[in-house]
Amino acid sequence: MTTNMPARMLRLLSLLQGRREWSGAELAERLGVAGRTVRRDIERLRELGYPVEGTTGTAGGYRLASGKNLPPLLLDDEEAVAVAVGLRTATSGVTGIEESSVRALAKLEQVLPSRLRQRVTTLGDATVALPPRAGPRVDPAILTVLAAACRDRELLSFDYRARDEEVTARRAEPHNLVTVYGRWYLVAFDRGREGWRTFRVDRLTAPVPTGRRFEPRPLPAGDAGSYVAESIAAAPYRYAAVVTVRAPAGEVSAALYAPLPRKVEPLGEHECRFRLGADSLAELFWQLAGVLGLGVGFTIDGPAEVPDDGGAHDEVLNYLRAAGRRLTEAVDG
Repeated sequence: MTTNMPARMLRLLSLLQGRREWSGAELAERLGVAGRTVRRDIERLRELGYPVEGTTGTAGGYRLASGKNLPPLLLDDEEAVAVAVGLRTATSGVTGIEESSVRALAKLEQVLPSRLRQRVTTLGDATVALPPRAGPRVDPAILTVLAAACRDRELLSFDYRARDEEVTARRAEPHNLVTVYGRWYLVAFDRGREGWRTFRVDRLTAPVPTGRRFEPRPLPAGDAGSYVAESIAAAPYRYAAVVTVRAPAGEVSAALYAPLPRKVEPLGEHECRFRLGADSLAELFWQLAGVLGLGVGFTIDGPAEVPDDGGAHDEVLNYLRAAGRRLTEAVDG
């Protein structure tokens, strides 16, 4: 039983933040008090600015709604450490997210108990993060509009810049946002082209909700993430290569740094093959970095359909082939 009123109110607030809805009887049981005490404490929270709403039902209940201002949140020890570590490592391709994370982390660490601050510091000191891969940044305001349209099932209009730099007006039914290695994608049904599309959010501008709702269509893949993976794998790239690796397929799949999991074809117990594709040489090298780290031999072949680029494609293939030969010689001794 929580007899101290301030402590009891903090416990009540923690319960309301931890679940969408509570009945009055459940709250009274958790707090070990009578129902009238719960009602008085709810009124005190409302006076402090917390938007606690009453819910209808057999016994009635309460829920913490969204308000005009963000109220203080109560976190347990594990939640506080998780948030602090997440803020320390926040790099998601969103413009300004790093600066916002630093400000939020400073506020959080200021009020962390010493035992938790030590845990966060220990994790930070023992962790080394490689710099994120350079990539396009997206406007958080655009992400907010897209996320709201996905949630509300609201038809969107926007401008989209394709790979060839052509900008077209689109009207689409947004389904999901997918983020992978700092790149954001919108999965949507394009009304004008009458088909599902994957839109790079960094190429999308001026999204405007139309106010018109739609019934969601079934995705052509099992989920939005799988659809994005299939779309990227099927896209035409400026540079491409087929890599045969002297290692098990599962080991190679785990080592690849590709933006999304790609199909690795087993050729035997200790050999496999996969396709690389990218619009820049730097991206192609980055995709292969995981395989280089395995320290096993591999061979490179370039598909004939890759367009000629003044010898640049031959140059990258020759470089990769040489790297494969050197690794093979080192492994074989």
